[in-house]
Amino acid sequence: MSQRFHLIVEFDGGAYVGWQRQENGPAVQAALEQAAFAFSQERVHIQGAGRTDAGVHARAMSAHVDLNKPCDANRVREALNALLRGHKIAVLAVEEVPDSFNARFSCLGRSYEYRILNRRPEPTFDRPYCWHVRGPLNAEAMQAAAQVLVGRHDFSAFRASECQAASPVKTLDHLSVERQGDWLTVRSFAKSYIHNQVRNMVGSLVQVGLGKWNSDDLAAVLAGRDRQAAGPCAPAEGLFFWRAWYEDSAGPLQNPAFFTHPLA
Repeated sequence: MSQRFHLIVEFDGGAYVGWQRQENGPAVQAALEQAAFAFSQERVHIQGAGRTDAGVHARAMSAHVDLNKPCDANRVREALNALLRGHKIAVLAVEEVPDSFNARFSCLGRSYEYRILNRRPEPTFDRPYCWHVRGPLNAEAMQAAAQVLVGRHDFSAFRASECQAASPVKTLDHLSVERQGDWLTVRSFAKSYIHNQVRNMVGSLVQVGLGKWNSDDLAAVLAGRDRQAAGPCAPAEGLFFWRAWYEDSAGPLQNPAFFTHPLA
C-alpha cells in the first residue's frame, strides 16, 4: 500500500529550465524524481503546486509523491537531500498526508514575490536573484497603481503568447509594492495565474515607477487586453514562488505571517 508525502522544496531556478520535466534541459521535477527513484527504486511522478519558468526560483514549492516503500517522512527528506547533493535544490520538509491531498488541485492559493534592486551601481552578490533597475522608482505610485489590477479581470494584456490557460480571466486577491532601502518587493496572491502574469504585471508597474505611466494608464492597458500595449516582461531571476496555501493554512490575507517562510 502506497504512502503519500507532501514535500516543501526550495530551489535556485537559474540552474533549471523550470519546474516541469522537459526535453530541452534539466528540470526541478526531473531531479526530484531521479532522486526518489535512487532511494526507492520506484518510478514516481512528483506533482508540484505550480509550474515555474526557466530562471524562476522557489522558497517553498509544495509537491506530493506516492511511495510504495515503507518509510517515515524524516527518512524521505534525508534520503532525497542526500541524493540531491550537487543540485541547487533542497527538500525543506516532508509530511505524510492522506491520498486525498493533491499539491496542485488541493491548493487554495499561491503567493509570489518579485525583487527589484533600485540603484545605479550594479549588484555584486544578488545579480541572479533580482531585476536591477537603475532609474529611480516611485514605490508609492507603484503601490497605488497595483490596486487597479486587484480583483477579477481579463488579464490578456499580461498573458504570454504561449499561454495554454483556458481563459485569461483570473482573480488577483493581493498585489503590493514595498520599498526597503534600495530594494522593492512586489508581492502577489491568487488561486491561479496565467503564464507570465506576475512578471508582466511587474514590468508594467515599473513603467509607473519610472514616471512613464500613471494608474489611469495601467487601467487602460488592463481594459485594452493587448499584450503589446503593456510593459515589458520582467526578468525571470527576480521572481520567487513563495508558498502554496491549503485548507490547514491560516487565511493568507488576514494572517500577519502571510509572506513569512512556511517553516518559520
